[in-house]
Amino acid sequence: MRRMLLPACLLLLSSSAALGQEAGRYPPDMADRVQACTPCHGAAGKGTNDAYFPRLAGKPAGYLFNQLEAFKSGRRKYPPMNYLLAFLTDDYLRQFAEYFADQRPALPERPPTEASKPVLDHGHVLVTQGDLDRAIPACVSCHGGSLTGQSPAIPGLLGLRASYISAQLGGWRYGTRTAAAPDCMQLVAGRLTEDDVRAVAAYLANLPQPADPAPSAAGSYSLPFGCGSQPGGAKP
Repeated sequence: MRRMLLPACLLLLSSSAALGQEAGRYPPDMADRVQACTPCHGAAGKGTNDAYFPRLAGKPAGYLFNQLEAFKSGRRKYPPMNYLLAFLTDDYLRQFAEYFADQRPALPERPPTEASKPVLDHGHVLVTQGDLDRAIPACVSCHGGSLTGQSPAIPGLLGLRASYISAQLGGWRYGTRTAAAPDCMQLVAGRLTEDDVRAVAAYLANLPQPADPAPSAAGSYSLPFGCGSQPGGAKP
């Protein structure tokens, strides 16, 4: 089914790109242009019941652009996305990023969790407190107290399925997903055990939508270490 969607998605993306390459903010008809993204990522990027595809809505534009550029360059590998983005310009990718960053649909309905209370409790500790003995910072220290991220490039962690979160943490742990050095997520994820990953994923996937789902403003808080994917993040 996913392969069948590719030709139609590519045609729509390519024809939309040909309509205009306005730099900066997205044009008024961007909602029509991003219909190619809807089959996988849901209307307005809200996510779907398919755990394989992440929610895009509300994530900071800088983060979304970084991921689009990574797929375009092949640094982040998923053949359908690599193929779809290969010939789109950076200006057009920025318009996609700005559009989805502005969307605020409700989080998808949470499926019942199969995780036990001890697993969820372990996840809660790692997400909110970290583990100082293993040099694991709390998720909230980078992704914010409400886990909605921080502009311009730290993503929110809500509205994602546990299996997707586990897969991404696994990618960071084993080096199949990377970012600019210093690769802070690879450093953190490399210190997690399989049990840690399951616990964090289950806990995050079970959180409700906060009253304000918007990312924190840039500079709202400082990161605990340098992170190459963030502006000025390579500095210690």
